[in-house]
Amino acid sequence: MKRIKVFISSVQSEFSTERETLYRHLETDPFLKVYFEPILFEKMPASCKSAEELYLEGVKSADVFVILLGNEYGTINSAGISATELEFDTALEHNIDAFAFIKEKPLGTIHAKEKALLSKVENHVTYKRFDETFDLVQEVNRSFVAHLQQIGYLLTTAFDATMHPNAILSEIDTELVYNFLDIAGSRRNFPFRRGSSIKKVLTHLNLLSENEKIGNSALLAFTSNPQRYFPTAIVKCAHFHGYNVEKPIPNHQIFKGTVFEQISEAVDFVLAKIDVSVGTRDKSIQAPIAYEIPRAVITEVIVNAVAHRDYCSNGSVEVWLFKDRLEVRNPGHLPKELSLEKLEHDHGSYPYNPNLAEILYQTGLIERFGTGTAEIFRLTEHLGLQKPDFHSNEGFKVIIWRKSHNQDVKSGFTAHDTAHDTAHDTAHDTAHDTAHDTVHDTAHDALSEIVFLSLSELTDRVVLILKNEMSREELMDKLDLKHRQNFALNYLEPSLKLGFVEMTIPSKPKSKLQKYKLTSKGLKLQKKLKNEYKSNQEI
Repeated sequence: MKRIKVFISSVQSEFSTERETLYRHLETDPFLKVYFEPILFEKMPASCKSAEELYLEGVKSADVFVILLGNEYGTINSAGISATELEFDTALEHNIDAFAFIKEKPLGTIHAKEKALLSKVENHVTYKRFDETFDLVQEVNRSFVAHLQQIGYLLTTAFDATMHPNAILSEIDTELVYNFLDIAGSRRNFPFRRGSSIKKVLTHLNLLSENEKIGNSALLAFTSNPQRYFPTAIVKCAHFHGYNVEKPIPNHQIFKGTVFEQISEAVDFVLAKIDVSVGTRDKSIQAPIAYEIPRAVITEVIVNAVAHRDYCSNGSVEVWLFKDRLEVRNPGHLPKELSLEKLEHDHGSYPYNPNLAEILYQTGLIERFGTGTAEIFRLTEHLGLQKPDFHSNEGFKVIIWRKSHNQDVKSGFTAHDTAHDTAHDTAHDTAHDTAHDTVHDTAHDALSEIVFLSLSELTDRVVLILKNEMSREELMDKLDLKHRQNFALNYLEPSLKLGFVEMTIPSKPKSKLQKYKLTSKGLKLQKKLKNEYKSNQEI
């Protein structure tokens, strides 16, 4: 087996100890020395070539490039570029796998050119931070073992491809599978229908072995309590009123259940906290609610986090909403085939959990062909939001900027009209598949300015959109909500209890014909809210 050549970035007085330590570690570690061959500029044979020619040849000959970054930029050449930056550029140019390790708290002031280099590195490769030399060695160990797994030198079975040793077929919830078949049949023409053999469905999805062992991803999607097997397979949501994490947290919820339930509830959690608009009258008699961040964008970010996270990690997906931004984090990382820069454009698809991604694809929650992140950039740009930020250090993080970060408008925020009428087809529909068509093919494509209001009272939202008599489904549709229990608990029941809304058939509260209408109290509130909205529009 050919050893993997590792070039450690060139002479930097700041990291002389760390570079020598890494070299010795790769040469002497009983495991790593079998696979890796370190290259250090100082230890290269004497040559008549210039130092620059020599170290760049060293980079080109390597399979892996390690760059260490801190305060110092290093000695520059006649063009004003340091050896470290030249090496990094060469590694990128020749598609050499680069691993960046950044000093956590370097002493002194960071050189201006080093800051620019840091920014370049962070935009192109995954990086890790370290404090002491020991930390650096540990991070290198983890990164290099993961690299061996990715290139096939270490044959390990991924979480997604593993059959659970203890789960049995009877623990699969038949109704959850049938619900999946209903949606997958209508959205993707899935070959099985409700009533089909559960064994055949799971086998088709590569989620059942010959001896009837159940795949891990089947447990995430088709058992009522996946957390019995995977306690950290949850989504943690938090709402902060300011710009930073501060305790006590005003609103914090943990969503469990299937991956479908986690996604749906987490999206609705965010929608309940962000600003809304009732649209403009010239578009319809009763304009729908529009959110300052469209459901399509919120869903895409959360779906990606749930689909591509590392389920072997003790971490969880986290959704943090601040005054100026939405942050979604997950314990995962970019595949080596992708960079942060590539995410902005349509790219190849390299799912971390292929079987789980297939389940989500069949329900319309995910695309196969790497268009999801590019769609996030397209939609946010179309709506006048600041360009999203993606970070791949210590897990993966996406930041979606709110309207309040872009524009400071008294009593509200001006914004482009949203492609709101997306994803009304199914309970688990993400709005992703229809978002593109909505943005480009409907009247909502017009970039007309509207005013977003902070309606923290969810009952106000119900009152604003309720006209004449409407069913539960019609109300959820207008509010662009998908989770029935969340709607009932947080929107409908409080509206009934506060006397703003009443049933049309109060003697039969569970009737299929049940509809809802505003009371006189509700009509007064609706008039008040519309007047406030009109006043804000005129500001």
